Amino acid sequence: MEHFHFKVYKPFGMLSQMTSGDERQLRKKRFLSELFDFPEGIMPVGRLDEKSEGLLLMTTDGKLSDTINRTGIEKEYLVQLDGVITSEILDKLKKGVSIGVFGKKYITKPCGAILLNEPPALPNADSSLRIGKHRPTSWISLVIQEGKFRQVRKMTAAVGFPTLRLVRVRIGEFKLEQMNQEEVLAVKINFPIS
Repeated sequence: MEHFHFKVYKPFGMLSQMTSGDERQLRKKRFLSELFDFPEGIMPVGRLDEKSEGLLLMTTDGKLSDTINRTGIEKEYLVQLDGVITSEILDKLKKGVSIGVFGKKYITKPCGAILLNEPPALPNADSSLRIGKHRPTSWISLVIQEGKFRQVRKMTAAVGFPTLRLVRVRIGEFKLEQMNQEEVLAVKINFPIS
């Protein structure tokens, strides 16, 4: 059986699923199916929450999806924080912080965290985010090898710098590059381990 793989720019305000069986969600939410005429059986590899945006891989190969989700592949996020973060706080993120995962305490694995001196070149933020209305912000690059529920947001909140905007730009060797919601929404790709 031939499998199909895509990389997608998931916009802010969209759920990481193709559709829903819940009538209320169908009336009020946006789904991946509106981005492209995907083949039957397509599924996201991992997820981005509704308020996060950026790179999402899609495949019709369930085994491949499971393999990628379990291998600890690196995921890189550009994160706009509420407030001006310090090098001491970045060091805490790098070493691992305590977050809640399904009602239990969890210490995140060591990760990469660097301060970006300039805001990254990204599409304009959704107007509902109200970024920079009250306090200065800072941008960091965060590279993790795990993917707990809302992990990046929980990590930055745990060190006192809530996430305002979250954009995934890399999963393993796959990069967001110049994709954005105003241009290409989905690009067919080949996985090296298909």
